Amino acid sequence: MSHVTEAEPVGPRAEQPELKRVMGPKLLLLFIVGDILGTGIYALTGEIAGEVGGAAWAPFLLAFAIAMVTAFSYLELVTKYPAAGGAAVFVHKAFGVHFVTFVVCFAVMCSGITSASTASQAFASNLAKGLEWEASDGQVMLIALGFMLLVMLINLRGVGESVRANVVLTLVEVSGLLLVILVGFWAMTQGKADFSRVTVFESPSDKSTFLAVTAATSLAFFAMVGFEDSVNMAEETKDPVRIFPRMMITGITVTGIIYVLVSICAVALVPIGELAGSETPLVTVVEKGAPDLPIERILPFISMFAVANSALINMLMASRLLYGLSKQEVLPRPLGRVLPGRRTPWVAILFTTAIAFGLISYVTSQSGSDIVKNLGGTTSLLLLAVFSVVNVAVLVLRRDHVGADHFRTPTYLPVVGAITCAFLVLPKLSGRDSEQYVIAGWLLLLGLVLWVITWFVNRAFYAHRTYLHDPDHLEDD
Repeated sequence: MSHVTEAEPVGPRAEQPELKRVMGPKLLLLFIVGDILGTGIYALTGEIAGEVGGAAWAPFLLAFAIAMVTAFSYLELVTKYPAAGGAAVFVHKAFGVHFVTFVVCFAVMCSGITSASTASQAFASNLAKGLEWEASDGQVMLIALGFMLLVMLINLRGVGESVRANVVLTLVEVSGLLLVILVGFWAMTQGKADFSRVTVFESPSDKSTFLAVTAATSLAFFAMVGFEDSVNMAEETKDPVRIFPRMMITGITVTGIIYVLVSICAVALVPIGELAGSETPLVTVVEKGAPDLPIERILPFISMFAVANSALINMLMASRLLYGLSKQEVLPRPLGRVLPGRRTPWVAILFTTAIAFGLISYVTSQSGSDIVKNLGGTTSLLLLAVFSVVNVAVLVLRRDHVGADHFRTPTYLPVVGAITCAFLVLPKLSGRDSEQYVIAGWLLLLGLVLWVITWFVNRAFYAHRTYLHDPDHLEDD
């Protein structure tokens, strides 16, 4: 019998009450755009230029195409199961293997922690830039750790998820990027741009052209992730089957256009070596484009606001996933403990924050100037692996007929998505730095250890309970 036919009904067919549907097309679009925008473009533009030279816009364009293909798979799943949310749920419906579901879920959780750790480094660098402070690597690390501590305290206190707050945060994030684009266009009219750099491919590393492009694309993909989080809002969206496809496609397209324009402005205004060596690349672009205006004093703080939002959202997600796994007895039960007054999962929050602290400290000691690159690359590595499985799940779930209209992606797109995402995960083909695989490996090994411990503890617990309730045992006593 198929695994999916035994699944509990979801969406309109479910007997359980649904969440209040408050999100229309405009709010959903702003949520998707705000979730995608953030640390990636603010922190990694220079790193991407360092891989491919002036053609830094090309990896963003390729990452946009791969994200769009995978988004089509998510659209079929979210409109088919409008009350379900997240890759782990879809994968479990498709394959029904609890260990595979756990690995996917834990990988998504780890991607949130690595993404938040990347944001903390970008936050520290932008703070130092805004204060015109020449901070050492050790001082930047301390600021990053202090920022993660602040995120932890906010998370422990409890953060109300508000659509209106997301709108404000999204507008601030967009304003910073539009500022970069406007300054870039203005500088171009003043003859300050060198467009000859935009079409020149030049990799300063010893990688081949092919590996340099794939490495830059896998890194640029970090800037495109976030669209997959919107599936968790399906049950709170008005008529998701009708509006989700239009809004997700529009949201990814808008962010893709913004990223390409920003990267073109960046390489046209700033020499590649200087751009690649900057920890705050977009601030450097504004400084070059409008040196007589005080705009460069504002952008670092806008950048801080954008990456802080990314960090908080990702740490919230990571702690709640860990909490959920413990409640399902997939991970140790203590991780599901809740703070009595605030009703927040305090053990899960402390545990995910400890992982983030360890990541920041380890990568700082091992990576030198490549801290943001390796953390961001690890995030995209984990999610690309998850996306490859999700694309396969779409095809497997074609056998599950839900009896309701839903979006259906052309069959070839999930195939293309699975192949391209898996391709960007493979070590020898993606051109990734080996350090990213080391970080991802240690994180997944930690998850495996926790899963094994839980399995043995649960087995012993249920065996003991069965023994206590065994009639023969009671008679012997």
